[in-house]
Amino acid sequence: MTRVVVVGGGFGGLYLAKDLAGTPVAVTVVDRNNHHVFQPLLYQVATAALSPGDIAYPIRSVLRRAPNVEVLLGEVQRVDPASRQIHLTDGSTLAYDYLVLATGARHSYFGKPDWEVLAPGLKSLEDALEIRRRILLAFERAEREQDPDARHRYLTFVVVGGGPTGVELAGALAEIRRYALRRDFRRIDPGEAVVMLLEAGPRILPTYPEDLSARARAALNTLGVQVSPNALVTRIEPGAVIAGESRIPSETVVWAAGNQASPLLASLECRLDRQGRAVVEPDCSVPSHPEVFVIGDAAAFTHQPGHAVLPGVAQVAIQMGRYAARTIRDELAGRPRTPFRYRDLGQLAVIGRGSAVADLRRWHLRGFFAWLTWVFIHIAWLIGFRNRVLVLFEWAWSYLTFQRGARLITGVWRPAGPPAREPKLEVPVAVSGLPEEGAVGAHRR
Repeated sequence: MTRVVVVGGGFGGLYLAKDLAGTPVAVTVVDRNNHHVFQPLLYQVATAALSPGDIAYPIRSVLRRAPNVEVLLGEVQRVDPASRQIHLTDGSTLAYDYLVLATGARHSYFGKPDWEVLAPGLKSLEDALEIRRRILLAFERAEREQDPDARHRYLTFVVVGGGPTGVELAGALAEIRRYALRRDFRRIDPGEAVVMLLEAGPRILPTYPEDLSARARAALNTLGVQVSPNALVTRIEPGAVIAGESRIPSETVVWAAGNQASPLLASLECRLDRQGRAVVEPDCSVPSHPEVFVIGDAAAFTHQPGHAVLPGVAQVAIQMGRYAARTIRDELAGRPRTPFRYRDLGQLAVIGRGSAVADLRRWHLRGFFAWLTWVFIHIAWLIGFRNRVLVLFEWAWSYLTFQRGARLITGVWRPAGPPAREPKLEVPVAVSGLPEEGAVGAHRR
């Protein structure tokens, strides 16, 4: 039987495996996590609106009705296209007739890896929980702090990168200090917390039309977010962010400025772009290896009219996954391959309570109607009926009560102090020069 190995249980890999259910092929899905994460809502876990289990679902449960699909928990170390095998970190190997790499992406620090310990990015549940922990601890430490300058650092939150993730994070942080924590503290006023959004380019949401970008900035200003365009971050150090000539005191920095593909792709020995993505053929395969497909955030697809390269969003991954499944079925049936064509469904970004912007190509929505569109699209695309019901209930409760029910500080609590590693001073780099993921309809992830 034809063996199809899928590396990655994200949107692309999961939809491909589901579409191959019942096909006379043996499908093996390999992922280092046992769950699929709905990445468009990770920021809501990071800002205490949702719990991790609300946006994650076991991969085995999603595929349990597909008898020809098996799921393996493991991490792939390298690919050997010559022998058609993948090598796992535990020393085992898997042979394949078709290989689909849907490995996604991680946040990129533009050659400054030391910054990660000071400014975590947002790509996994672990990232979201760490950011939530830092945000909530900042308020707790400010409550105990006697020094005004130190208290100001704790109550200053900096988001680096003005793409959809950065905008959504900044808006959610502003709502936390304005609504959710307003009456919870006695020595500080959470409403006095400062939320700053730094963008290296001239405007936030640079992939959106200018009118929606301006609307998003106005909505953030209404929430009290200080939006700073043309703010090039040159250094992040314990307790401060340096952007241009300005030194911003802050103990809580979140990175939302760029993506980097999995280093696994380097083992394909094919051409990679500057984000480390594999430059693929019109059928999403690797040059000289038509049996190897690379999809989603891992692929640099340059064959779509009107796009220099397709963005790393969920809809691209989903459509590529389904296309690869259809291509495998057609080829086994003796039909020729056809080029992949992406159907652009638009993009959405939520600003805050009852406010969003939506670029639906023919229509530009803003405000409450855009927010309702965002809500229903995200509910529809969540995996699992339980998750849809829970998220809808949590959002309704939060909207009516202004509360966030997942304000838990997890992990080992430590007194305030500098991190174990000190970042090095380096030359300036841009904070948002790379495509960045957005919300469903335009989603990433």
